Amino acid sequence: MSQPVTLGDVCRARRVVSKYLPRTPLVRSSTLCKQLGFEAYVKCENFLPTGAFKVRGGLNLLSRLSEEERLRGVITASTGNHGQSIAYSASLFGVKAVVGMPKGSNPIKVEAIKDLGAFVEFHGSDFDEARLWVEEEAKKMGYRYIHSANEPLLIAGVGTLYLEIMEDLPDVEVMIVPIGGGSGAAAACIVAKSINPDVKVFGVQTEKAPAVYLSWKNRKMVETESAETFAEGLATRVPFKLTFDIINKLIDDVVLVSEEEMKRAILTLLETTHQLAEGAGSASTAAAFKINNRLQGRKVALVLTGGNLTLQTLETIFKELSFKH
Repeated sequence: MSQPVTLGDVCRARRVVSKYLPRTPLVRSSTLCKQLGFEAYVKCENFLPTGAFKVRGGLNLLSRLSEEERLRGVITASTGNHGQSIAYSASLFGVKAVVGMPKGSNPIKVEAIKDLGAFVEFHGSDFDEARLWVEEEAKKMGYRYIHSANEPLLIAGVGTLYLEIMEDLPDVEVMIVPIGGGSGAAAACIVAKSINPDVKVFGVQTEKAPAVYLSWKNRKMVETESAETFAEGLATRVPFKLTFDIINKLIDDVVLVSEEEMKRAILTLLETTHQLAEGAGSASTAAAFKINNRLQGRKVALVLTGGNLTLQTLETIFKELSFKH
């Protein structure tokens, strides 16, 4: 089977993405390196206008819609960052956007989506329930349905962040990437392995939402009963075929982290790099601490995928972790 997304697709996506988005910094903190025991560089996708990496994919996809698709409008399901990505891109290209979100979604992300001019509809208790409503609504209303992962143009757009890492740190040896729907991890595998097959790509999931981890271990798609994690960017119960096929074929390892390990990583990143990470954004750093014995002497890129954390959640994390010590 030929690869559904190639390095060439990522390079083409960059022509679009670079018109609208700044290159994000790759930050080295000597304090963080000392704590981890190896050279760690944090890719700060929280610098993007939506506060997260997904907007790269949204821009690439929306820029390629046909006139007929633009007139129909688009619909997607999201816990937040993907929805912001589609809303932001739709506002740039003058397209109507509807975002289906689970009830109780991150209020910062909900407001941001509305502020960008998209319509928000709440359905279901988690991402997958919202997604099922969106798929029905797309058929009923004739919208162009944008799946949050099974879209080659989204993956190619997201791949531009790994192209930046490979250019800014040509001797990178390991990339650690959070996995929710899998577009980021799939893109990392395609870019890294195409440019330098020796680069290792490690994916990270949370113990409370391990669908891709279990699928990768079992070499077949496995669904989980729930995805009860505070890291909404990782809260998927179902792996998606396009991204999973790429991950299954190319990823070197998938690591599970706990809720507490991600919370601790949020505070560590804040203290050492002065960057705010949301739960999913902290997962790569949490994994780096968990498996740091395997990374000694290596040059490692940690992808801080997004920084859309509410002050309330941050306050809760401070209280929880200081209470334990």
